Amino acid sequence: MTSAPAPPRASPAFRIAYPPSLAPFHVPLSTYISTHHPSGPYTGAATSALVFDPSNRVLLLRRAAHDSMPGQWEPPGGAADEEDGSLLVAVARELWEEAGLVASRVRRVVSEGAGMAPGSPITNRTGTVKWVKFGFEVEVAPGEEVEIDPNEHDKFVWATEEEVRDAVVGLNESGIGLTFGGTKEILLDAFRRRREEPLEEATGWAVKEAAVEV
Repeated sequence: MTSAPAPPRASPAFRIAYPPSLAPFHVPLSTYISTHHPSGPYTGAATSALVFDPSNRVLLLRRAAHDSMPGQWEPPGGAADEEDGSLLVAVARELWEEAGLVASRVRRVVSEGAGMAPGSPITNRTGTVKWVKFGFEVEVAPGEEVEIDPNEHDKFVWATEEEVRDAVVGLNESGIGLTFGGTKEILLDAFRRRREEPLEEATGWAVKEAAVEV
């Protein structure tokens, strides 16, 4: 008999710094959707955490063989929940659940390229559910080590901009197949913004108490 997957690890307390430009995302999911997409087509939102190491490489996780889109790569992320209270907390929660990293700051939101607004449309397999997905560059607490959740991923890499662009990582030329359409563009836009955009001062805090394990 196959055992049921373990539940997601309980979230720690979050205290996440963010700049004024990200204030529109520091609202509950329902508020964001009703404010920015009152007539549709989106019914939900998802987030991706773009985490860079000191060598300017981005964190990517490989989806587990038993999960959907097996063997494909993606940044940590997932669905935003109403209980998160904020899309900024949502991206921090998903980062913790999937990579074991604690977010300390959300630096910026990215898009699929220069001059494009943030937010990429994604749908389920049948095309009946439409969500909007945001990529956020996230800074983590010093000394944090990646600890993937084997229920969802089986490997992680730190990829350079060239490796993302060429879809190849390392000297062994291990190929990277990315998940949803737009993922590669979001990753490359994050590299671009890190080069070209000054870092905005963080003046706000997104705070969430630790989850209670039951």
